[in-house]
Amino acid sequence: MTTAEATTTPAAAPAAHIAIEPSILYFGTPVVLLTTENDDGSANLAPISSAWALGRTVVLGLGRDGQTAYNLARRPEVVVSLPSPGQWRAVERLAPLTGRSPVPASKPPGCRFAPDKFAAAGLRPEPSDTVRPPRVASCPLQLEACAELVRPDASGTFVIVEAVVRKVHADPAIVVPGTDHVDPAAWSPLVYNFRHYFGLGPELGRSYRAETPSARNRATHSDVAASPPNV
Repeated sequence: MTTAEATTTPAAAPAAHIAIEPSILYFGTPVVLLTTENDDGSANLAPISSAWALGRTVVLGLGRDGQTAYNLARRPEVVVSLPSPGQWRAVERLAPLTGRSPVPASKPPGCRFAPDKFAAAGLRPEPSDTVRPPRVASCPLQLEACAELVRPDASGTFVIVEAVVRKVHADPAIVVPGTDHVDPAAWSPLVYNFRHYFGLGPELGRSYRAETPSARNRATHSDVAASPPNV
């Protein structure tokens, strides 16, 4: 019997990268809504897409000439509210608004002054427990914080804020029952991906440091718990 010699096809070489000059680098970052206090005691509400956390410290990137940066340089209290993907339209209604009058020249074309941005966005404030600015009532996660450091970035165009979180509020629907853990299968942030809005897709896996079970394991455990015993 004659055996044909096995042949293998070499794997295709990956396509070479190309050099590009994107106008922005929002490569998939969460949207947050910042509430700060104006000079007259009213609330300013602003969406940003440059926010990340180190332990209990949230780092925020702000436009230098915006009302939020102005307020935090004078009054450090802030609420960081995280909207869900379904709230993207409210976020977009806020996008062309500013709490500064007159509108700074550095703002993009079409930006306009709005004294009550909660009303303009169709959102509702609710009182905070440890800071003066209100929370955004409909956001599933709300972080009351205090800005400990407010400084210019390296370019001088932006302001970098380091805010220490004092208290976290969470919708019970996104919390693992009986714990202080946010359920990653129930919570999805609104993601700003190169100026387009997205939510998260299905879970791909879990980090070795994860403290909650995977969605698949939770579903399996739930099915077993719901099954009647054999009789």
